[in-house]
This record gives sequence, C-alpha cells and structure tokens, in this order.
Amino acid sequence: MDEVTDHYAGIIRSLDRPPVLIGHSFGGLIAQRLLGAGLGRAAVAIDPAQIKGVKALPLAQLRAGFPVLGNPANRRRAVSLTAAQFRYAFGNALPPAESDDLYERFTVPSPVRPLFEAAFANFSRNSSAAVATDNADRGPLLMISGQADHTVPDVVTRSAYKLYGDSSTVADLKQFPDRGHSLVVDHGWRTVAEYTLRWLARQGICGRDTSRA
Repeated sequence: MDEVTDHYAGIIRSLDRPPVLIGHSFGGLIAQRLLGAGLGRAAVAIDPAQIKGVKALPLAQLRAGFPVLGNPANRRRAVSLTAAQFRYAFGNALPPAESDDLYERFTVPSPVRPLFEAAFANFSRNSSAAVATDNADRGPLLMISGQADHTVPDVVTRSAYKLYGDSSTVADLKQFPDRGHSLVVDHGWRTVAEYTLRWLARQGICGRDTSRA
C-alpha cells in the first residue's frame, strides 16, 4: 500500500490544484491516507478497507477474506475469486444473475499483499494501513458504508469513522441499507454518486447542488 499511496501522491503533487479523492475498498483506505497527509481537497471513502486502529472483525468479513487470507503463501500472489466467492464477498445484496454478470465483467486476479497488510495492521508499529485521523488541517471526509457489505461490514466502517472523533475537521458517515460491496458498480451506483455530489456541494466543493437530482 505504501507504493500505491506514494504513486498517487506524486500525481497529486503534479496537479495545478488539489483534487477530490474518491476510492472504494482499498482505494478508500488510500484516499484516507492521502487526505490525512494533506493531499487532496476532500475525500470520499466508499466501503473502505480497515485502517489501523479498527478492532472490529465480524464473522462475515472473515468468511469473505478467507479464500485469499486463508493461505499464507498467497501473500506474494495474485488471486481471483470464484463466482460463488464473489457472490458472498461482493454480490450478496444482488440477484444471482446480476452478481454473476458483474463477476464476468470485472473480476481479475488481484495482489493479495494489501489484504495481509490491512489484516495485521494493529500488530505492526509502522503499518501501511495507518491514517492520520487527527490531522486538523485536512480537507473534509465522507465515509460511505453498504450496510449489507460482507467484505467491509458496516461495523468496520463505523469503527473507522469513530477514530476521527477528536478531529475538528469535517468527517461524515453515510450508510446505505441493503447495499453490498458492489455498490459502486451494480444497478444502484447512481444513488451513491448523486449523494456524493450533494455532499460535495454542501462542502462548497462541487459546482452545483444536486439535491434535486
């Protein structure tokens, strides 16, 4: 995660003005790291992978992660889920046909190392999943949770949100009932996008208020 974070930090520093950072799952964790480092005008972390300091570990999350975390040799591999594993981890809130369609369209083998880094974050002094939640100079943060998510259960996102409690800078949480980890690519993606635009408008960042969208 350090390499990926540093890669995006270099891109951001090359821009004329700081961007809005939006990330899903591990992208949501990295967006928080970048925002905590003072990069980015604002950040939206959608079903973000757990950051250091989050102690919640629901059974659903263990089951969703077991296909990759269950084998320590996977740490240096790229692994792809089966359709059934994808349905539990990503498409559990969808009709089976839609979950299978998303699996065929989007599933590729992915590096497992970031999952191990996040899973053992609380046991590492210099964890790459650590976020500067107490940075009072950062931009506003929106955390989004799908309350039916198995990969990053709602309690994990809520626990991360509470870590920002001592910061005087905006940190908001939006929970979407009956939405799973696929909420950014499934049939309901537009609802998430429209809420995000309205939130950005309230922060004075988006060019228009889309509250009637």
